[in-house]
Amino acid sequence: MNVRLTALAAFLVLGSLGCDPSKEELEKTKTQLTNVTTERDGLKSQLDQANAKVTALTQQVTDLQGKLTAAATPPPAAAAEEKPAAGKPAAKKPAAKKAPPVTTEQRQIEKKAASGAGHF
Repeated sequence: MNVRLTALAAFLVLGSLGCDPSKEELEKTKTQLTNVTTERDGLKSQLDQANAKVTALTQQVTDLQGKLTAAATPPPAAAAEEKPAAGKPAAKKPAAKKAPPVTTEQRQIEKKAASGAGHF
C-alpha cells in the first residue's frame, strides 16, 4: 500500500511540475496576444485616419479642378462686355506678350519629361 501511495504522490508531484512550464507559456502567449491586439488596433486607427485624409484630398482635387474649369471658360456676361457699344469705336487691346525663346536646356527637359525618363 505504501508503494502505491508513494507512486501516486510521485505522479502528482511530477504532474504538477509538468504544468508549470505550460502555465508560463500560456501566460506568455496571452501577453503576446494582448500586445498584438493593441498594435492591430493602433494600425486600424492609422488606416482610418489615412483613408479620411485621402477622402478630404480627393474632394479638394475635385473642387480645384472645378474651379480651374470655371476659370478657363469666360462667363457669358464678360463676353458681352468686350463687344464695343454702338457708335463708339472699339478700344485697342494691348498686344499679348510673346514668350521668350525656348533654350536648348528647356527643350532637353521637355524631351526628357515627354519620354518619361527620370520617373521612379
